[in-house]
Amino acid sequence: MLKTLRDITQAVAAATSLESALSLLVSQTRLAMSTQCCSIYLVEYQALSSEAAATLTQTFINQTSSISHQSTPSEPVLVLSATEGLAPSSVGRVSMPITQGLVGLVAEREEAINLADARLHPRFKLFPEVEEEEYRAFLAVPIIYQQQVLGVIVVQQADLRQFDEGEEAFLMTLAAQLAVVLRGLKNKAAVTNVQQKVVFKGTMAASGIAIAHAYVLGGAIPLEQPQLRCQDPVVESLRLNSAIVRCRDSISSLSQKFEREQANEVSSIFSALLSLLDNESLAGEYLKEVSQGWQAETAVSRVSLNYIQQFMAMADPYLKERANDIRELGQRILRLLIEPGRLALEPDKPVILVAKEIDATLLAEFPRQKLAGIVTELGGVNAHAAILARALGVPAMIGVEQVLATDIDSQLLVLNATRGQLLVAPSPAIINEYRNLISIDKAKQKQFQDELANPCETLDGHKTQLFLNAGLLSGLADDVVQGADGIGLYRTEILFMLHQRFPSEQEQIKVYRQVLDAAGTRPVVMRTLDVGGDKPLPYFPINEDNPFLGWRGIRLSLDHPELLLMQLRAMIQAGGVGTQLQILLPMVSNLDEIDQAVGYLEQAYQELKSECDAKIVKPSIGIMLEVPALLYQLDDVATRVDFVSVGSNDLTQYLLAVDRNNPNVSALFDSYHPGILRALKRALDDCRRLGLDISICGELAGEPLGALLLIAMGYDKLSMNHASLGKINYLLRRVQRDELRVLLDTVLRLPNGQQVRAKLIEFLTQQELAWLLE
Repeated sequence: MLKTLRDITQAVAAATSLESALSLLVSQTRLAMSTQCCSIYLVEYQALSSEAAATLTQTFINQTSSISHQSTPSEPVLVLSATEGLAPSSVGRVSMPITQGLVGLVAEREEAINLADARLHPRFKLFPEVEEEEYRAFLAVPIIYQQQVLGVIVVQQADLRQFDEGEEAFLMTLAAQLAVVLRGLKNKAAVTNVQQKVVFKGTMAASGIAIAHAYVLGGAIPLEQPQLRCQDPVVESLRLNSAIVRCRDSISSLSQKFEREQANEVSSIFSALLSLLDNESLAGEYLKEVSQGWQAETAVSRVSLNYIQQFMAMADPYLKERANDIRELGQRILRLLIEPGRLALEPDKPVILVAKEIDATLLAEFPRQKLAGIVTELGGVNAHAAILARALGVPAMIGVEQVLATDIDSQLLVLNATRGQLLVAPSPAIINEYRNLISIDKAKQKQFQDELANPCETLDGHKTQLFLNAGLLSGLADDVVQGADGIGLYRTEILFMLHQRFPSEQEQIKVYRQVLDAAGTRPVVMRTLDVGGDKPLPYFPINEDNPFLGWRGIRLSLDHPELLLMQLRAMIQAGGVGTQLQILLPMVSNLDEIDQAVGYLEQAYQELKSECDAKIVKPSIGIMLEVPALLYQLDDVATRVDFVSVGSNDLTQYLLAVDRNNPNVSALFDSYHPGILRALKRALDDCRRLGLDISICGELAGEPLGALLLIAMGYDKLSMNHASLGKINYLLRRVQRDELRVLLDTVLRLPNGQQVRAKLIEFLTQQELAWLLE
């Protein structure tokens, strides 16, 4: 049964179009279940009349899809999209609202229906054009992806009998496995249809709007390539040979890596792929096709598809599985032919970078003047790359499902990251509308910037210090730092990410001095190396099942005291005799870690005192409050450190047990969850009671709604990205803290973050400040 499920899913996934995929699905499912009829209905949306819009059920009003085809109000309908057993002429012509028929009932209830005689059910509706009069037995299962019904798969028989439990379980399992595949195929079909306006949806990682062409990195390379002849077989052979050699070198490096790690089973996989690259195997077949006049891409495609078909037809399970090896190798070679060193090909004008996932190193290396926006399938709003995008002021959107499965490379895009929308090939009217929005936004930013020099003080006299979060020297220009009261978080790990090895002590001293000089006499909080989790170093890989619960932050530094001591020495020397520098320890989870780190700071300080003629000062030291356990040990923490900085991103992640980089649960990551707000309030109250200085450097501080809550709680040191400084300053100088305290008492009693936001927006609306959220 598992083999049958896998074969059907793989066949559908390998299809080149939605139509062929659905045709394969119904034919193979009918055979697998030995039934007379199998059909699939897909949910589509059609425009509503004003009367219909008024009566549309709230359930479907609240549903959102990752792709839509019109902006007018619409209702879901089920369209017969493929069948084997019903009249072929009815495909695409028969449709029904989900409020009608048995198939509609399955979609409406989001559950399977299994009937011995469908005609006896009150929701049975006969469509004469489908010619289903002979069928009685009826089993239908919804295809659901992330709470959204994509369609319904139906099997029918003439016999009066109920499908058994095994058959029902098989169809439900198949539907669950196919959901992701069908979503991607529907998206691809929509993008290739230029008559439709296509809107992908995702989650904002960095606000803003961008209009530019797509620049796809790591997109899906299909094996099905155009059948093109070449003009010069010798030139094509050289291209192909170069790709084969580079592929062989890459696989060989991977194989050797796993051999060194004694991961023999993994190493054998790469050894098998290497053997396929011999001239006596696939590589020779590729070159043979080129010698017969085919283009290199076409040659790889023809050979791969031919052998895949042969191996898939074999009865032996082991030999059938080798088809996957041929597919993987073919796609590797095609990528080297189609995208040879894509990153090295700098675009000639600003682009919207589209990728599976983007790390901080890639963003730091990509030419800033050529980066208009970022779109990824994976990642989280508080992943390091997203934080860096906000620091760079680049609009970014994450969790855009299946975008790489579509052909959007080089297409004109409008990225409205603020609303979580990506428009593909928009009309000239829409482009003009968005250009107007960009002009309006620039005018707002100028207004904020013009007032940034004013002290941040509420209408009733409460003063707040606004600090800067930074990680790149390019983000510390004089005009940037001048608008802040200091640097509240300098992420030293970005320096480590930009090197191909650990930076030396002298290299670190040079950078840290530049950071301190940029701040003038204002305070600078430098965080020690914080890698692991979503922040790997390319030359120091960490492979863990649960990286956010693993070897990261201070844990890694304490396990490598040679690295920690070098960094502490560099910081102390850069700080010199001033008191400007403060050192921050990340990911602290227990008191022993604080004691060890403080001991290493003392060791570094004493070593330098004996080595250096110049006078030096030991910096103050603090911890990031990220691990919830320390919320209950602040009395002990206060005897060991000078200050606390709340990292609201990780604190939220750990309190809610949500991987902030996982789009499947990204909706659960909510910094406005009342439980999170109460934890932040408790941290502040305890620190004030203990006389322990406290600030907050998480993303919440740079959000207008978040800043209101933090000021209401009593926080008076907020650290944020430069793009947020002007807006937060503008906002806080137009509200009263006493009113905010009353508001806080109300929101802390609310049951969820959605209601908290609604209450805060209501407050801003009353103050005529809601436009700051647009």
